[in-house]
Amino acid sequence: MRSYYEQYSVEWDSVEIEKMTRELMNFDILFEGEPVGIIRLSFDDEGCHLRDLQVDERYQNRGIGSRALAETERLAREADARMIRLKVFKNSPAVNLYKKTGFSVSQEDDRFYYMTRFIF
Repeated sequence: MRSYYEQYSVEWDSVEIEKMTRELMNFDILFEGEPVGIIRLSFDDEGCHLRDLQVDERYQNRGIGSRALAETERLAREADARMIRLKVFKNSPAVNLYKKTGFSVSQEDDRFYYMTRFIF
């Protein structure tokens, strides 16, 4: 994530990010018992907000991100959420994953896509 922040000249404040993430639901992504990523979620009246999904580059393109999104949907359903929302840098390779798994762009700005997937 830091590379995206640097590319867009967004200040990366580790202390502030750590403080913010403590308020989220945080889940490690494990592969063969080893942590390879993280999912961070929050919930509100509108549904589930996928705040962060990161998979170590060495483990990408193995279906881990898709399985993490399936787990996100399971958690959202468990919380009676009707949709999952996220914000992703436009140049992130994750955009393709999100589109492939049913997310659509609901709005955009110069840096981000704001994406939504409804849960039926």
